[in-house]
Amino acid sequence: MSDASLAAYLIGLREGLEATLVVTILIAFLVKSDRRQQLGRVWAGVVAAVVLSIGFGALLTYTSTSILSTYEQRELFEAVASVAAVIFVTWMIFWMRKAARSIAGELRSKLDDAIKLGPIAVVAVAFLAVVREGLETALLFFTSAQAAERPLGPLLSIAAGIVTSVLLGFLLYAGAVRINLTKFFTWTGALLVLVAAGILKYAVHDFQEAGVLPGGERSAFDVTGVLDPNAWYGALLEGMFNITGDPSWLELAAWLAYAVPVLILFLLPTLRKRPAAPAPAEAVAPTPTPEGVSR
Repeated sequence: MSDASLAAYLIGLREGLEATLVVTILIAFLVKSDRRQQLGRVWAGVVAAVVLSIGFGALLTYTSTSILSTYEQRELFEAVASVAAVIFVTWMIFWMRKAARSIAGELRSKLDDAIKLGPIAVVAVAFLAVVREGLETALLFFTSAQAAERPLGPLLSIAAGIVTSVLLGFLLYAGAVRINLTKFFTWTGALLVLVAAGILKYAVHDFQEAGVLPGGERSAFDVTGVLDPNAWYGALLEGMFNITGDPSWLELAAWLAYAVPVLILFLLPTLRKRPAAPAPAEAVAPTPTPEGVSR
């Protein structure tokens, strides 16, 4: 797997597991409430969401390669798509952190109400629950694949990430494995923040190539002698997070201005929840609670 494909695999794993968990929540609710006859409608909504997401990704690729005629137009389109991807992924990781504890109850409530309304409503609930992750995955894949020399690698990697997430979701549903989903989504969310910072840096580069922003011809510094792009570590940093040894001033500013504050804001609640120092011997310690799955 190439280093650029690692980011695509992470995207497929993270977004795929979110979608898979949503589907398993819906399925488990129907099975436990003895309403299996509604399963076909849920799957119809899931399939429709997947088809729309694939079509959205294909539309982005077709627009970039076939409709836009000039190099500047393609660069500008890719830059705008990259900015949209950064906004989308930032909103999603913060939303997931906030909604993780209540999402299961909300989905069950919506599906219960939809069953009362009719079959179309059931399909719509499943569709809306999955399509958000699907469209985000398609947009993130399109933007991350632009930096890859061979787009087939990221495509296969994101597919592998989705397959892995589906397998994990099935094992979780069957009770074969237990995963601390709070930690999983925290660490993958932090990595996605760095991936998004790289996408934003790439967007600035595209804006400079399109002539919208100045300064593309001047590097802030050049440490390629130390951060060799041909070495494994240089290729890894560039492929995953678009960290290069000779960024322009605007690229560097964009990467830092996004990565540092967003990463701090995202991890701050986790850092605040760290256990305090042990209580004095005479104090009565509270009874510990078992660590469970955060969904």
